[in-house]
Amino acid sequence: MHTFPTQAVVLAGGQGSRLRPYTDDRPKPMVEIPGTGTPIIGHQLSWLAAEGVTDAVVSCGHLAEVLQEWLESASAELPLRVTTVVEHEPLGRGGGLKHAAKRLPSPGEPWYATNGDIWTRFSLREMAAFHAERAATATLALARPRIPWGAVETDEFGHVLDFIEAPPSPYLINAGVYVFASDFTDLLPDLGDHERTTFPRLARERRLAGFPLPQGAYWRAIDTAKDLTEAAKELAAGRKLPH
Repeated sequence: MHTFPTQAVVLAGGQGSRLRPYTDDRPKPMVEIPGTGTPIIGHQLSWLAAEGVTDAVVSCGHLAEVLQEWLESASAELPLRVTTVVEHEPLGRGGGLKHAAKRLPSPGEPWYATNGDIWTRFSLREMAAFHAERAATATLALARPRIPWGAVETDEFGHVLDFIEAPPSPYLINAGVYVFASDFTDLLPDLGDHERTTFPRLARERRLAGFPLPQGAYWRAIDTAKDLTEAAKELAAGRKLPH
């Protein structure tokens, strides 16, 4: 019987420069998904709570006060306890994660983490079970995004056979959602990016696992204004979307 994590870190400190002008007056996780009236972080916290998380630590940086004000005004409605930590100097993704993890209520227990610009819904409990079965130190969710361009299929003679609009990528990518064992925190850098240091080391030691998102799970990284438009279109089309 697995015990599932009940604590999570949300990394919400990025500049979001590619989402301007939306991020001129708010941090990226505070950008609203058109048609929902709720910022990205609101969707994330609801999802985490639905997956059994009772405590979330939100790591803020760029325009932290906007995010903190929203959390305070929404606190009565939020389905879990939220603490914020502020990076006054940029610590990098690994440093930010470590800084926030120190505020988790149960340091000896596993924890989830998510990047603040991910809009998704899938079973975190399934991912936690996958992580536990492999006795991994860290597990990352893997997505297969659609390539933003149309692809052209040719035969060996160079004849064009077909055009494929936005095909799925042949590669899996890091989906920005994680399960970490309690001892992972000590392996994080104080400053810098864990994806260049901690993750490669764990991969060499076969202590890093990759959980492919289940077939049909909704996943989108909100990086650009185009991503917001696409998310709104998908919402309008009534696809199986996060609530």
